[in-house]
Amino acid sequence: MPNTQRLYMVDDDLAILDSMQFMLLQYGYDLQIFDSAEHFLKNIDTSLAACLIVDSNMPDITGQQLQQTLVNAKSPIGIIFLTGHGDLPMAVNAFRQGACDFFQKPVKGKELVQAIEKALLISGHEYETIQLQQRYSTLTERENQVLQLLIAGKTNKQMADTLYVSLRTIEVHRAKIIKKLEVHNAAELAKFSPFLSNNANIDVS
Repeated sequence: MPNTQRLYMVDDDLAILDSMQFMLLQYGYDLQIFDSAEHFLKNIDTSLAACLIVDSNMPDITGQQLQQTLVNAKSPIGIIFLTGHGDLPMAVNAFRQGACDFFQKPVKGKELVQAIEKALLISGHEYETIQLQQRYSTLTERENQVLQLLIAGKTNKQMADTLYVSLRTIEVHRAKIIKKLEVHNAAELAKFSPFLSNNANIDVS
């Protein structure tokens, strides 16, 4: 049964694309192939989690330029470079820009599969972080303060006393926070701790 996680490859060599598609099918992956970076960018939603295997040396848009485009777009896609003409500076630069792995052709199937699994895992975490950040950014400054107190485990009364507002006001803020952040329990709420704004720093003792 094919792996349903998104897996793409961009290479201007059609023979390489066909052979990689066949090889990865043996490992259960449904590889989508593209013969240019432009074709890839026009047809793929780069805001979703995925793994991209890309050749470094391509005409028009190179693998490095495609990587930079995805970085600039804050795409969560995990990138694996696969090139026939790689060198150390190229690999170092790719890793500095966030590449998950760098291989020279030909690559062994098992090694590539391990890299794919790692890239998909990293991409999934990155996608979740981006989604959390986007939800968090919808909070007002006051909701930000209430969230900090919620995560600290304060009761409604304690929050009302700390912020000098009524219990009803706290209840309204809590309801809005839960709706905006799309959370159902304290564990989900705690995921937003890394995003707490400096503006929300208040005494929670």
